[in-house]
Amino acid sequence: MSLIDLLTGNTGNQVAERAEGKFGINRNQVLALLAVAAPLIISYLGKKSQSANEAESLNAALDKDHDGSILNDVTQAEARQSEGNSILNHIFGGEKQNVENQLSQKTGISIDKIGPVLAMLAPVIMGYIGKEKQQNHVGAGGLGDLLESILGNATSQTKNESSNPLNDIIGSVLGGSQSNSSSNPLNDILGSFLGNDNNSNQKKDGDGGGLGSILGNIFGGK
Repeated sequence: MSLIDLLTGNTGNQVAERAEGKFGINRNQVLALLAVAAPLIISYLGKKSQSANEAESLNAALDKDHDGSILNDVTQAEARQSEGNSILNHIFGGEKQNVENQLSQKTGISIDKIGPVLAMLAPVIMGYIGKEKQQNHVGAGGLGDLLESILGNATSQTKNESSNPLNDIIGSVLGGSQSNSSSNPLNDILGSFLGNDNNSNQKKDGDGGGLGSILGNIFGGK
């Protein structure tokens, strides 16, 4: 399963429907949020996994708690919301509030709901990473390359797919807030997380500003 399959397939749609029912928000808002949150989390985990200790910790967590079964049983997403919040705290640290504020503003999901919705999505994204890790027989030392390849493959897949139905959803939810108002906003979003584009230096500026810089490039900057 590619990242695009996760975002556009049954799993993404089922999670969006459950979030819509639980929080009373439009499913398209959830799908647009997932389209940003999934590569954001994968990118940030890739950055963290450059540390051997962080890579070992992530590897152990994936082996223990994220075997991919959640992808076939999205009811786990609701049951594991508290765990999802802990995942987000570990990944984003002091930037978590900034992430939630920006995603709330741009998706239209209220600030009191954006955190719980992200906490529902986090175990699904981790489950996807865990499944990819198993299928590719990757250990701690290979996690950085795996995470980078997930983003790279997804970008290649969307490069010539402007007809992807998720593009219409992203365009309608995020509107003109993206820095690249093109017919392929999903590809623009994914491209913002790759180290070989113009955002690479901003990504490496340290934890204090890197995350905000990435989101700024996606959403038109602040």
